[in-house]
Amino acid sequence: MSLFGALTTGVSGLDAFSQALSVTSSNIANVNTTGYKDSESDFSTLLASTMGSDDASSSAGVVATTNQDITQQGLLTTTSTPTDMAISGNGFFVVSQSPATAGSSTAQLYTRAGDFTPDSDGDLQNSAGMYLMGWPLDSSGNLPSDLNDLTAVNVNNLSGKAEATTTMTLQANLQSSSAVDSTYAPGDMANGTVTPDFETTVNVYDSQGGTQPLQVAYTKTGANTWAYEVSYQGSSTNLSSANPIAEGTMSFNSDGTLATANTAAATPTGSVNVTIPWSTSSGLAAQTISLNMGTPGGSNGVTQFDSTSALTNSSVNGALLGTVTGVSIDTNGYVTANFSNGLSQKIYKLPIATFANADGLSGVSGNAYQASLQSGTATVGQANTGGAGTIQSSALEGSTVDLATEFTNLITTQRAYEASTRIITTATDMLDQLLQMDEH
Repeated sequence: MSLFGALTTGVSGLDAFSQALSVTSSNIANVNTTGYKDSESDFSTLLASTMGSDDASSSAGVVATTNQDITQQGLLTTTSTPTDMAISGNGFFVVSQSPATAGSSTAQLYTRAGDFTPDSDGDLQNSAGMYLMGWPLDSSGNLPSDLNDLTAVNVNNLSGKAEATTTMTLQANLQSSSAVDSTYAPGDMANGTVTPDFETTVNVYDSQGGTQPLQVAYTKTGANTWAYEVSYQGSSTNLSSANPIAEGTMSFNSDGTLATANTAAATPTGSVNVTIPWSTSSGLAAQTISLNMGTPGGSNGVTQFDSTSALTNSSVNGALLGTVTGVSIDTNGYVTANFSNGLSQKIYKLPIATFANADGLSGVSGNAYQASLQSGTATVGQANTGGAGTIQSSALEGSTVDLATEFTNLITTQRAYEASTRIITTATDMLDQLLQMDEH
């Protein structure tokens, strides 16, 4: 090995250990960066013979290469923010640098940094400025037909939610000793011809979150037999037809329990359908309510005992208009909006991107990655399926940097760099001595 070869070897050491110091410095600097994956330096020999020398004993330099350990799982820590997310297992969040380009596959980036919060427009953005992308769901919670249709996840695009009543339940007693009205004809209670033996009004909810009053009236028409009518008590202009909107006959067993809520039905039943004929001018959607008056043979609904007719209890489903109070995210990636009236609605589903070789991804600023030839193309699928991990809400993935290891690397790199400088200074001294010999 020549003195010049020793100099070259020393210089290669300086270069390699400078690169190693850069890697270690990056790891230490990002010890608290959410979702950061540490890198490591690997060293390999570089013989002068590979560069054209025929000397079998040529000097061996060193080359440093940086290897990413992107697939390593970081420690998950709990937070109090529901839009903080971490992936447990394989995969990445799909993000974009701008919500305007969220739908373009060429603009897709991938990250494990799930510290997302709404920006001024309601789009979820992490601390590096990356916008979270997801599948928008329809009002029934269904995915789009084209799963390439990704948009920026926005948690402020719903002003509120209401739910129309579909079921109404009555618990009441009809006094068995009431006099029989043998002259009753359907509609007589609604038009005032017959005074009901008992009536009660229950408020239901329409499709726009408003309350609408429905009156249920009963009159005894025979032994253990009662006629009932359902009438709308609001403005008549809201209906496309006159009251009553529903009518029928119910019967009771000799022990006062319900026999059937509809004597015209082929089999005993405890409920009947009430369709409210909303007019076009009302702007309300068609609405059919199942009126539950008990279980045939039971006393859990409307009964006939010899005590004063009275309403015991009534209940309806549905809700008034409620405003958004927050969002929640489940392990399958569904983003659900929660409303002040107790309702909820799934508005997005978050995809998980996986790669054949995730360690081959190319890093970009903002603790994110883009696909490369080494990583292969992204497979964008649903969480918890096809090898993709699950999503943990109110949690963040910590950095995979181990400070003890990095400080050890820092010391060994410094010593190795110092040793390489000694090679150069020693070779320089020897060359100086050689030159001095030539002078004499």
